[in-house]
Amino acid sequence: MSSLYQLPNVVEFNEKNSMGLIRLAKPVEVNPVIESSRFVLKIYKSILREGYSPHTWRNHPLHLLPPIHYTPGDPNARACLDWIFLISSLNFSFWSVEEGTPRESRRYGVEWREGWDRDKPKVFTGYWSLVAALNKALEAGIPITDPAFYSDPILCPDSLIEDIFKPAPYCSETVPLLKERIAIMREVGSIMTSKFGGSYETLLVQFLSRYSGRGTALQLVELITDEFPSFRDETVFKGKRVYFWKRAQILAAETWAAFYPISSDTPHPFFPGGISQLTMFADYRVPQILHHLRILSYPPSLLALLSSYTYFPPGCRAELSIRAASILAVEAIRDEIACIRENEGDFTPILPGQEEIPSVLIDFFLWDLAKKIENREEQIEGIVTSGVIPAHRTRSIWY
Repeated sequence: MSSLYQLPNVVEFNEKNSMGLIRLAKPVEVNPVIESSRFVLKIYKSILREGYSPHTWRNHPLHLLPPIHYTPGDPNARACLDWIFLISSLNFSFWSVEEGTPRESRRYGVEWREGWDRDKPKVFTGYWSLVAALNKALEAGIPITDPAFYSDPILCPDSLIEDIFKPAPYCSETVPLLKERIAIMREVGSIMTSKFGGSYETLLVQFLSRYSGRGTALQLVELITDEFPSFRDETVFKGKRVYFWKRAQILAAETWAAFYPISSDTPHPFFPGGISQLTMFADYRVPQILHHLRILSYPPSLLALLSSYTYFPPGCRAELSIRAASILAVEAIRDEIACIRENEGDFTPILPGQEEIPSVLIDFFLWDLAKKIENREEQIEGIVTSGVIPAHRTRSIWY
């Protein structure tokens, strides 16, 4: 028998097992459990149809690509790994106070080229503004992803970092939490230099040695959160510690995707056992799309707060509930896809060494879908959806 998970009087998500025995707390015109289950099937079929896989990571024009085959000590592999580490260190809080206003087109953005192999200029907003800013600096010959460089305030003064994150000329905003970003760069760079040989690759080599080459993605996440305080996305609620580890899990997932082997006969160089232990990355965009798909349901009081762009302090009950519910919802999606595959008698591995679609891949898919809907590049058809409401606003270094 399945159940309705309810976080502290704030957010509900509807979990459906293979029998579909679900009832909501209140009757509605169209049972959202049925609609959300239809969309779970749509997610599954879309992932299969579009060939959505870790290899998709290499297709993004802004990604700094590693060699196809990983060789320890390869300078291009090291450069990519240090790039991934710094981006994961700074991957937080890109929502704009201009969203939903007539000035939205003037939100913070960074102008660069459309990609490493493209010449047309483009202004990137949100998460991609971070990527564009770092790429632009690297192209200008600034070794901004080298921990020994960005940890040193003499080699890399605050003024240089501020200039790297300089907004496009017409933008009315600067990058959020610049002082916090600089402090994090100093912290993680100093730790990486003093304890791990000045490179994320060296950290991974030590990780592989510690676990005889069989370490899990979760064990890497635990190592990162143990060693780097600014990755320690945790809090205490009603006397119990709650773990989200959003950026630490993204770091592991990006490493997994970037270095995913081309050949199914080749084990992953860092995670030969896959990344099934990881959850989705609890942020503000994925809960937004989950609500749009009626997989998450919010009470009227919360909808009113979100619709009025109310600020949610970090660690408040509503903020924690939204993040926690999104994790549980994606886990339920993953379980439902497993049920669909079992009912269809499909036992073909989704990925080499991976019997099921991992939560990480579902998160990648949902985040990309949220951005496509935001940019009006795609809309959901064939199922009933809720209106797209503003994402919750929390200014935090965690996400």
